[in-house]
Amino acid sequence: MKRIGILTAGGDTPALNATIYGAVTRASQRKVEVFGFIKGFSSLFNPRVPHVPLNPLYSPIPELDPTHGGTLIGASRDYVDANDRASVDLIANRLKKLQIDGLICIGGDGTLNGMQALCECLPTVLAPKTIDNDLGLNHRNEADEWIRLPEGEIHPDAFEKDGFMYTRSESHTRFDLDQMVNYVTPGYATAVFVSTTGVQRIRTTAESHRRIAIVEVMGRHSGYLALGASYGQPDILLVPEHRLNVDMLVERIKEIYDLQKHCVIVCGEGIVDAKGQELGAELSSTDPAGNLILSGASETLRSVLIHRLGDSYFTSKRRNESARAAIFTRKLGHTQRGGRPILFDRYHAAQLGGHAVDMLLEGMMNAVAVLQYTREKGFHLGATYANDFRDRWGLIHARRMHPSFYDPLQLRPSQIGIDYLLPIFTRSVGFDDVEVLRRELFEPSKLKMHYHSLNTDVNKRIRYLESD
Repeated sequence: MKRIGILTAGGDTPALNATIYGAVTRASQRKVEVFGFIKGFSSLFNPRVPHVPLNPLYSPIPELDPTHGGTLIGASRDYVDANDRASVDLIANRLKKLQIDGLICIGGDGTLNGMQALCECLPTVLAPKTIDNDLGLNHRNEADEWIRLPEGEIHPDAFEKDGFMYTRSESHTRFDLDQMVNYVTPGYATAVFVSTTGVQRIRTTAESHRRIAIVEVMGRHSGYLALGASYGQPDILLVPEHRLNVDMLVERIKEIYDLQKHCVIVCGEGIVDAKGQELGAELSSTDPAGNLILSGASETLRSVLIHRLGDSYFTSKRRNESARAAIFTRKLGHTQRGGRPILFDRYHAAQLGGHAVDMLLEGMMNAVAVLQYTREKGFHLGATYANDFRDRWGLIHARRMHPSFYDPLQLRPSQIGIDYLLPIFTRSVGFDDVEVLRRELFEPSKLKMHYHSLNTDVNKRIRYLESD
Protein backbone atom coordinates (compact mmCIF):
# COMPACT_ATOMS: atom_id res chain seq x y z
CA MET A 1 0.00 0.00 0.00
CA LYS A 2 1.21 3.47 -0.88
CA ARG A 3 -1.72 5.62 0.23
CA ILE A 4 -4.46 5.11 2.80
CA GLY A 5 -7.42 7.19 3.88
CA ILE A 6 -8.60 7.94 7.40
CA LEU A 7 -11.87 9.38 8.69
CA THR A 8 -13.60 10.05 12.00
CA ALA A 9 -17.33 9.42 12.31
CA GLY A 10 -20.10 9.68 14.88
CA GLY A 11 -19.85 11.76 18.05
CA ASP A 12 -16.58 13.39 19.00
CA THR A 13 -14.36 12.13 21.81
CA PRO A 14 -11.26 13.64 23.46
CA ALA A 15 -8.92 11.02 21.92
CA LEU A 16 -9.65 11.25 18.20
CA ASN A 17 -6.64 13.39 17.30
CA ALA A 18 -4.41 11.09 19.31
CA THR A 19 -5.65 8.11 17.26
CA ILE A 20 -5.08 9.99 14.01
CA TYR A 21 -1.61 11.01 15.21
CA GLY A 22 -0.70 7.41 15.99
CA ALA A 23 -1.89 6.26 12.57
CA VAL A 24 -0.09 9.04 10.69
CA THR A 25 3.14 8.54 12.62
CA ARG A 26 3.15 4.79 11.95
CA ALA A 27 2.23 5.27 8.28
CA SER A 28 5.08 7.76 7.89
CA GLN A 29 7.51 5.25 9.38
CA ARG A 30 6.35 2.72 6.81
CA LYS A 31 6.45 5.25 3.94
CA VAL A 32 2.69 5.34 3.37
CA GLU A 33 0.77 8.51 2.54
CA VAL A 34 -2.34 9.35 4.57
CA PHE A 35 -5.31 11.37 3.35
CA GLY A 36 -7.77 12.58 5.99
CA PHE A 37 -11.36 12.78 4.74
CA ILE A 38 -13.24 15.86 5.96
CA LYS A 39 -16.35 15.25 8.10
CA GLY A 40 -16.28 11.47 8.03
CA PHE A 41 -18.39 9.51 5.57
CA SER A 42 -19.98 12.78 4.49
CA SER A 43 -16.90 13.59 2.41
CA LEU A 44 -17.28 10.36 0.47
CA PHE A 45 -20.77 11.37 -0.66
CA ASN A 46 -19.38 14.64 -1.99
CA PRO A 47 -18.28 14.24 -5.65
CA ARG A 48 -15.26 16.45 -4.89
CA VAL A 49 -14.26 14.36 -1.82
CA PRO A 50 -12.69 17.08 0.38
CA HIS A 51 -9.53 15.70 1.97
CA VAL A 52 -6.30 16.76 3.65
CA PRO A 53 -2.85 15.18 3.12
CA LEU A 54 -1.85 14.45 6.73
CA ASN A 55 1.81 13.50 6.19
CA PRO A 56 3.37 15.23 3.19
CA LEU A 57 6.97 14.04 2.80
CA TYR A 58 6.11 11.39 5.44
CA SER A 59 5.94 13.92 8.26
CA PRO A 60 2.75 14.69 10.26
CA ILE A 61 1.35 18.17 9.58
CA PRO A 62 1.87 20.58 12.53
CA GLU A 63 -1.88 20.97 13.10
CA LEU A 64 -2.07 17.33 14.16
CA ASP A 65 -1.73 17.55 17.95
CA PRO A 66 -2.51 14.40 20.00
CA THR A 67 -3.20 16.52 23.09
CA HIS A 68 -5.96 18.49 21.37
CA GLY A 69 -9.49 17.15 21.90
CA GLY A 70 -11.92 16.47 19.08
CA THR A 71 -10.82 15.80 15.52
CA LEU A 72 -8.97 18.09 13.14
CA ILE A 73 -10.64 16.46 10.11
CA GLY A 74 -14.17 16.82 11.46
CA ALA A 75 -16.86 14.23 11.98
CA SER A 76 -20.49 13.65 11.04
CA ARG A 77 -23.12 11.01 11.65
CA ASP A 78 -23.56 10.17 7.97
CA TYR A 79 -23.09 6.49 7.19
CA VAL A 80 -22.93 4.34 4.09
CA ASP A 81 -25.88 2.01 3.52
CA ALA A 82 -24.65 -1.34 2.20
CA ASN A 83 -27.98 -1.78 0.38
CA ASP A 84 -27.47 1.44 -1.57
CA ARG A 85 -25.26 -0.08 -4.24
CA ALA A 86 -25.32 3.01 -6.44
CA SER A 87 -23.79 5.16 -3.68
CA VAL A 88 -21.29 2.47 -2.72
CA ASP A 89 -20.13 2.17 -6.33
CA LEU A 90 -19.77 5.95 -6.62
CA ILE A 91 -17.69 6.08 -3.43
CA ALA A 92 -15.51 3.18 -4.55
CA ASN A 93 -14.84 4.95 -7.84
CA ARG A 94 -13.90 8.19 -6.06
CA LEU A 95 -11.50 6.39 -3.76
CA LYS A 96 -9.95 4.64 -6.74
CA LYS A 97 -9.38 8.01 -8.45
CA LEU A 98 -7.63 9.22 -5.32
CA GLN A 99 -5.48 6.06 -5.41
CA ILE A 100 -6.58 5.07 -1.90
CA ASP A 101 -5.41 1.51 -1.18
CA GLY A 102 -6.99 1.10 2.26
CA LEU A 103 -9.23 2.92 4.74
CA ILE A 104 -9.08 3.42 8.51
CA CYS A 105 -12.35 4.45 10.15
CA ILE A 106 -12.27 5.80 13.70
CA GLY A 107 -15.61 5.35 15.41
CA GLY A 108 -18.05 3.14 17.26
CA ASP A 109 -20.73 0.63 16.31
CA GLY A 110 -22.41 2.94 13.78
CA THR A 111 -19.07 3.55 12.08
CA LEU A 112 -18.40 -0.18 12.00
CA ASN A 113 -21.72 -0.69 10.20
CA GLY A 114 -20.85 2.05 7.71
CA MET A 115 -17.44 0.52 7.14
CA GLN A 116 -19.07 -2.81 6.31
CA ALA A 117 -20.52 -1.32 3.12
CA LEU A 118 -17.04 -0.45 1.84
CA CYS A 119 -15.09 -3.54 2.84
CA GLU A 120 -15.87 -5.27 -0.47
CA CYS A 121 -14.32 -2.35 -2.35
CA LEU A 122 -11.06 -1.98 -0.44
CA PRO A 123 -9.35 -3.13 2.78
CA THR A 124 -10.88 -1.46 5.85
CA VAL A 125 -9.94 -1.38 9.54
CA LEU A 126 -11.70 0.24 12.48
CA ALA A 127 -9.87 2.02 15.29
CA PRO A 128 -12.42 2.20 18.14
CA LYS A 129 -13.57 5.37 19.87
CA THR A 130 -16.50 6.07 22.13
CA ILE A 131 -16.85 7.74 25.51
CA ASP A 132 -19.63 5.25 26.36
CA ASN A 133 -17.18 2.32 26.14
CA ASP A 134 -19.93 0.31 24.47
CA LEU A 135 -17.99 -1.07 21.48
CA GLY A 136 -16.77 -4.52 22.40
CA LEU A 137 -17.86 -7.85 23.84
CA ASN A 138 -18.00 -9.01 27.43
CA HIS A 139 -17.01 -12.43 26.12
CA ARG A 140 -16.21 -13.82 22.69
CA ASN A 141 -19.62 -15.35 21.90
CA GLU A 142 -21.78 -12.57 23.37
CA ALA A 143 -23.13 -11.48 19.96
CA ASP A 144 -24.66 -14.94 19.50
CA GLU A 145 -26.85 -14.44 22.58
CA TRP A 146 -29.10 -11.90 20.88
CA ILE A 147 -32.58 -13.08 19.89
CA ARG A 148 -34.93 -11.66 17.25
CA LEU A 149 -38.50 -12.04 18.45
CA PRO A 150 -41.22 -13.41 16.15
CA GLU A 151 -43.66 -10.79 14.92
CA GLY A 152 -46.26 -9.98 17.56
CA GLU A 153 -44.33 -11.54 20.45
CA ILE A 154 -43.81 -9.27 23.47
CA HIS A 155 -40.87 -9.29 25.85
CA PRO A 156 -40.31 -6.71 28.63
CA ASP A 157 -36.62 -6.18 27.78
CA ALA A 158 -37.03 -6.12 24.00
CA PHE A 159 -36.18 -3.09 21.87
CA GLU A 160 -36.81 -2.24 18.23
CA LYS A 161 -34.06 -2.04 15.61
CA ASP A 162 -34.51 -2.06 11.83
CA GLY A 163 -38.16 -3.02 12.19
CA PHE A 164 -37.57 -6.05 14.44
CA MET A 165 -37.66 -6.58 18.19
CA TYR A 166 -34.51 -7.89 19.87
CA THR A 167 -33.66 -9.17 23.32
CA ARG A 168 -30.93 -11.21 25.00
CA SER A 169 -31.04 -14.86 25.96
CA GLU A 170 -29.63 -15.98 29.28
CA SER A 171 -25.84 -16.19 29.11
CA HIS A 172 -24.24 -19.54 29.95
CA THR A 173 -20.69 -18.18 29.74
CA ARG A 174 -18.71 -17.70 32.94
CA PHE A 175 -17.57 -14.09 32.93
CA ASP A 176 -13.86 -13.33 33.23
CA LEU A 177 -12.31 -9.87 32.88
CA ASP A 178 -9.41 -11.42 30.95
CA GLN A 179 -11.82 -12.62 28.24
CA MET A 180 -13.33 -9.23 27.36
CA VAL A 181 -12.92 -8.21 23.72
CA ASN A 182 -11.82 -4.56 23.56
CA TYR A 183 -11.47 -4.05 27.31
CA VAL A 184 -11.69 -0.26 27.08
CA THR A 185 -12.05 2.28 24.28
CA PRO A 186 -10.14 5.59 23.93
CA GLY A 187 -12.28 8.51 25.05
CA TYR A 188 -13.79 6.67 28.00
CA ALA A 189 -11.09 7.51 30.55
CA THR A 190 -11.20 11.25 29.85
CA ALA A 191 -15.02 11.27 29.94
CA VAL A 192 -14.88 9.56 33.35
CA PHE A 193 -12.31 12.13 34.49
CA VAL A 194 -14.74 14.92 33.58
CA SER A 195 -17.71 13.12 35.16
CA THR A 196 -15.81 12.43 38.36
CA THR A 197 -14.72 16.04 38.84
CA GLY A 198 -18.27 17.15 38.05
CA VAL A 199 -19.71 14.91 40.77
CA GLN A 200 -17.14 16.18 43.26
CA ARG A 201 -18.00 19.81 42.53
CA ILE A 202 -21.75 19.29 42.68
CA ARG A 203 -21.31 17.51 46.01
CA THR A 204 -20.21 20.66 47.82
CA THR A 205 -23.31 22.57 46.69
CA ALA A 206 -25.64 19.77 47.78
CA GLU A 207 -23.82 19.46 51.09
CA SER A 208 -23.88 23.20 51.80
CA HIS A 209 -27.59 23.67 51.05
CA ARG A 210 -29.03 20.39 52.37
CA ARG A 211 -30.12 19.27 48.92
CA ILE A 212 -30.44 16.11 46.85
CA ALA A 213 -28.45 16.27 43.61
CA ILE A 214 -29.13 14.03 40.60
CA VAL A 215 -26.15 14.04 38.22
CA GLU A 216 -26.90 12.61 34.78
CA VAL A 217 -24.06 11.19 32.70
CA MET A 218 -24.07 9.86 29.15
CA GLY A 219 -24.57 6.21 28.31
CA ARG A 220 -27.89 5.42 26.67
CA HIS A 221 -27.61 1.64 26.85
CA SER A 222 -24.39 1.21 28.79
CA GLY A 223 -23.58 2.07 32.39
CA TYR A 224 -19.79 2.27 32.02
CA LEU A 225 -19.64 6.06 32.37
CA ALA A 226 -21.86 6.00 35.44
CA LEU A 227 -19.73 3.20 36.88
CA GLY A 228 -16.55 5.22 36.36
CA ALA A 229 -18.14 8.29 37.97
CA SER A 230 -18.08 6.27 41.21
CA TYR A 231 -14.59 7.72 41.66
CA GLY A 232 -16.45 10.93 42.57
CA GLN A 233 -18.02 9.04 45.52
CA PRO A 234 -21.72 9.53 44.78
CA ASP A 235 -24.02 8.14 47.48
CA ILE A 236 -26.15 6.25 44.96
CA LEU A 237 -25.39 4.90 41.49
CA LEU A 238 -28.10 4.03 38.92
CA VAL A 239 -27.22 2.26 35.66
CA PRO A 240 -29.28 1.28 32.56
CA GLU A 241 -28.54 -2.43 32.96
CA HIS A 242 -30.60 -2.74 36.16
CA ARG A 243 -34.25 -1.76 36.54
CA LEU A 244 -35.09 0.97 38.98
CA ASN A 245 -36.74 -0.12 42.24
CA VAL A 246 -38.30 3.17 43.34
CA ASP A 247 -39.34 1.95 46.80
CA MET A 248 -35.83 0.78 47.61
CA LEU A 249 -34.33 3.95 46.13
CA VAL A 250 -36.54 6.24 48.23
CA GLU A 251 -35.72 4.35 51.42
CA ARG A 252 -32.02 4.51 50.65
CA ILE A 253 -32.20 8.27 49.96
CA LYS A 254 -33.98 8.85 53.27
CA GLU A 255 -31.37 6.82 55.12
CA ILE A 256 -28.53 8.84 53.59
CA TYR A 257 -30.25 12.22 53.84
CA ASP A 258 -31.19 11.74 57.49
CA LEU A 259 -27.56 10.93 58.28
CA GLN A 260 -25.66 13.57 56.28
CA LYS A 261 -28.37 16.11 55.32
CA HIS A 262 -27.71 15.76 51.61
CA CYS A 263 -27.44 13.08 48.93
CA VAL A 264 -25.73 12.80 45.54
CA ILE A 265 -27.12 10.41 42.92
CA VAL A 266 -25.39 9.55 39.63
CA CYS A 267 -27.62 8.12 36.90
CA GLY A 268 -26.96 7.03 33.35
CA GLU A 269 -29.15 8.75 30.76
CA GLY A 270 -30.69 5.40 29.75
CA ILE A 271 -31.84 4.10 33.16
CA VAL A 272 -35.06 2.08 32.98
CA ASP A 273 -38.14 1.74 35.17
CA ALA A 274 -39.56 -1.43 36.71
CA LYS A 275 -41.09 -2.40 33.33
CA GLY A 276 -37.81 -1.99 31.46
CA GLN A 277 -38.83 1.27 29.74
CA GLU A 278 -36.30 4.09 29.46
CA LEU A 279 -37.09 6.59 32.17
CA GLY A 280 -36.54 9.75 30.13
CA ALA A 281 -39.67 10.76 28.22
CA GLU A 282 -39.22 10.00 24.53
CA LEU A 283 -39.87 12.57 21.82
CA SER A 284 -41.19 11.73 18.37
CA SER A 285 -37.92 12.78 16.71
CA THR A 286 -34.85 10.59 16.36
CA ASP A 287 -31.13 11.18 16.16
CA PRO A 288 -29.17 10.36 12.95
CA ALA A 289 -28.61 6.80 14.18
CA GLY A 290 -32.40 6.26 14.45
CA ASN A 291 -32.57 6.29 18.26
CA LEU A 292 -35.53 8.05 19.87
CA ILE A 293 -34.34 11.18 21.65
CA LEU A 294 -34.69 11.22 25.44
CA SER A 295 -35.77 14.40 27.22
CA GLY A 296 -33.88 13.45 30.36
CA ALA A 297 -33.76 10.60 32.85
CA SER A 298 -32.64 12.93 35.63
CA GLU A 299 -35.67 15.22 35.23
CA THR A 300 -38.05 12.28 35.24
CA LEU A 301 -36.34 10.83 38.30
CA ARG A 302 -36.56 14.22 40.02
CA SER A 303 -40.32 14.32 39.39
CA VAL A 304 -40.70 10.84 40.88
CA LEU A 305 -38.72 11.78 44.00
CA ILE A 306 -40.58 15.07 44.48
CA HIS A 307 -43.83 13.11 44.50
CA ARG A 308 -42.59 10.25 46.68
CA LEU A 309 -40.67 12.29 49.27
CA GLY A 310 -43.15 15.18 49.47
CA ASP A 311 -42.71 18.67 50.88
CA SER A 312 -43.25 17.73 54.51
CA TYR A 313 -40.16 15.50 54.54
CA PHE A 314 -38.04 18.64 54.08
CA THR A 315 -40.15 21.33 55.76
CA SER A 316 -40.82 19.40 58.98
CA LYS A 317 -37.16 19.69 59.97
CA ARG A 318 -36.65 23.07 58.28
CA ARG A 319 -34.14 21.61 55.84
CA ASN A 320 -35.73 23.12 52.74
CA GLU A 321 -38.84 24.99 51.70
CA SER A 322 -40.18 22.20 49.45
CA ALA A 323 -39.25 18.96 47.73
CA ARG A 324 -39.02 20.84 44.45
CA ALA A 325 -36.48 23.26 45.95
CA ALA A 326 -34.51 20.51 47.65
CA ILE A 327 -34.00 18.20 44.66
CA PHE A 328 -32.03 19.47 41.67
CA THR A 329 -30.51 17.97 38.54
CA ARG A 330 -27.35 18.57 36.53
CA LYS A 331 -26.50 17.06 33.15
CA LEU A 332 -22.80 16.82 32.46
CA GLY A 333 -23.67 16.31 28.80
CA HIS A 334 -21.20 17.23 26.10
CA THR A 335 -18.53 18.36 28.55
CA GLN A 336 -17.77 14.63 28.77
CA ARG A 337 -16.96 14.56 25.06
CA GLY A 338 -14.54 17.45 24.90
CA GLY A 339 -11.26 18.88 26.03
CA ARG A 340 -7.73 17.61 26.37
CA PRO A 341 -7.43 13.82 26.63
CA ILE A 342 -5.71 12.50 29.73
CA LEU A 343 -2.60 10.33 29.51
CA PHE A 344 -4.37 6.96 29.33
CA ASP A 345 -6.42 8.00 26.31
CA ARG A 346 -3.59 9.78 24.50
CA TYR A 347 -1.21 6.86 24.82
CA HIS A 348 -3.55 4.00 23.98
CA ALA A 349 -5.40 5.90 21.24
CA ALA A 350 -2.09 6.52 19.48
CA GLN A 351 -1.20 2.85 19.90
CA LEU A 352 -4.48 1.75 18.33
CA GLY A 353 -4.09 4.18 15.44
CA GLY A 354 -0.65 2.84 14.64
CA HIS A 355 -1.85 -0.74 15.04
CA ALA A 356 -4.68 -0.09 12.56
CA VAL A 357 -2.08 0.92 9.96
CA ASP A 358 -0.09 -2.24 10.57
CA MET A 359 -3.25 -4.34 10.24
CA LEU A 360 -4.01 -2.80 6.86
CA LEU A 361 -0.47 -3.39 5.64
CA GLU A 362 -0.61 -6.97 6.86
CA GLY A 363 -3.67 -7.59 4.68
CA MET A 364 -6.44 -7.66 7.28
CA MET A 365 -9.85 -6.65 5.92
CA ASN A 366 -13.04 -5.62 7.73
CA ALA A 367 -11.18 -5.88 11.02
CA VAL A 368 -11.03 -3.98 14.32
CA ALA A 369 -7.97 -2.93 16.30
CA VAL A 370 -8.71 -3.62 19.98
CA LEU A 371 -7.13 -2.86 23.33
CA GLN A 372 -6.96 -6.00 25.43
CA TYR A 373 -6.17 -6.53 29.11
CA THR A 374 -5.17 -9.57 31.13
CA ARG A 375 -3.83 -9.82 34.64
CA GLU A 376 -0.68 -11.44 33.30
CA LYS A 377 0.14 -9.14 30.36
CA GLY A 378 -1.59 -5.90 31.34
CA PHE A 379 -2.81 -3.76 28.43
CA HIS A 380 -1.80 -4.92 24.96
CA LEU A 381 -2.96 -4.57 21.36
CA GLY A 382 -5.08 -7.12 19.58
CA ALA A 383 -7.17 -7.58 16.46
CA THR A 384 -10.52 -9.14 15.69
CA TYR A 385 -12.81 -9.29 12.69
CA ALA A 386 -15.89 -7.07 12.50
CA ASN A 387 -18.18 -10.06 12.13
CA ASP A 388 -17.30 -11.10 15.68
CA PHE A 389 -19.35 -8.10 16.83
CA ARG A 390 -22.40 -8.99 14.71
CA ASP A 391 -25.36 -11.09 15.74
CA ARG A 392 -26.66 -13.83 13.45
CA TRP A 393 -28.68 -11.24 11.48
CA GLY A 394 -25.68 -8.99 10.94
CA LEU A 395 -26.50 -6.29 13.52
CA ILE A 396 -23.99 -4.77 15.92
CA HIS A 397 -25.42 -4.08 19.38
CA ALA A 398 -23.99 -1.65 21.91
CA ARG A 399 -22.02 -3.49 24.58
CA ARG A 400 -23.77 -3.24 27.91
CA MET A 401 -21.93 -3.16 31.16
CA HIS A 402 -21.76 -6.68 32.50
CA PRO A 403 -24.41 -7.03 35.25
CA SER A 404 -21.80 -8.40 37.66
CA PHE A 405 -20.12 -4.96 37.75
CA TYR A 406 -22.99 -3.52 39.83
CA ASP A 407 -24.54 -4.29 43.20
CA PRO A 408 -28.29 -3.58 42.82
CA LEU A 409 -28.92 -3.86 46.57
CA GLN A 410 -26.17 -1.46 47.64
CA LEU A 411 -26.69 0.72 44.53
CA ARG A 412 -22.93 0.85 44.10
CA PRO A 413 -20.19 -0.82 42.04
CA SER A 414 -19.59 -4.46 42.93
CA GLN A 415 -16.12 -5.80 43.65
CA ILE A 416 -15.90 -7.07 40.06
CA GLY A 417 -16.82 -3.60 38.82
CA ILE A 418 -14.08 -2.12 40.98
CA ASP A 419 -11.63 -4.71 39.66
CA TYR A 420 -12.58 -3.66 36.12
CA LEU A 421 -11.92 0.03 36.74
CA LEU A 422 -8.63 -0.23 38.65
CA PRO A 423 -6.30 -1.10 35.72
CA ILE A 424 -7.69 1.79 33.66
CA PHE A 425 -7.51 4.55 36.23
CA THR A 426 -4.67 3.68 38.59
CA ARG A 427 -2.18 5.65 36.45
CA SER A 428 -4.53 7.30 33.98
CA VAL A 429 -3.45 10.91 34.67
CA GLY A 430 0.11 11.95 33.84
CA PHE A 431 2.34 14.59 35.36
CA ASP A 432 2.07 16.56 32.12
CA ASP A 433 -1.73 16.72 32.51
CA VAL A 434 -1.29 18.55 35.80
CA GLU A 435 1.54 20.70 34.50
CA VAL A 436 -0.50 21.86 31.50
CA LEU A 437 -3.33 22.85 33.84
CA ARG A 438 -0.94 24.82 36.04
CA ARG A 439 0.90 26.48 33.19
CA GLU A 440 -1.77 27.19 30.58
CA LEU A 441 -5.23 27.57 32.14
CA PHE A 442 -4.75 31.17 33.31
CA GLU A 443 -2.15 32.20 30.75
CA PRO A 444 -2.45 36.06 30.65
CA SER A 445 -2.23 36.25 26.86
CA LYS A 446 -5.60 34.49 26.60
CA LEU A 447 -7.28 37.65 27.87
CA LYS A 448 -6.01 39.60 24.87
CA MET A 449 -6.12 37.03 22.07
CA HIS A 450 -9.13 35.57 20.32
CA TYR A 451 -9.41 31.78 20.14
CA HIS A 452 -7.68 30.51 17.02
CA SER A 453 -9.66 27.61 15.57
CA LEU A 454 -7.86 24.58 14.24
CA ASN A 455 -10.43 24.54 11.44
CA THR A 456 -8.99 27.78 10.10
CA ASP A 457 -5.58 26.22 9.50
CA VAL A 458 -6.82 22.84 8.31
CA ASN A 459 -9.17 24.52 5.82
CA LYS A 460 -6.12 25.94 4.04
CA ARG A 461 -4.87 22.40 3.43
CA ILE A 462 -8.07 20.91 2.00
CA ARG A 463 -7.81 19.44 -1.47
CA TYR A 464 -10.53 18.14 -3.77
CA LEU A 465 -10.93 15.38 -6.30
CA GLU A 466 -10.79 16.91 -9.72
CA SER A 467 -13.98 16.46 -11.75
CA ASP A 468 -13.86 14.56 -15.00
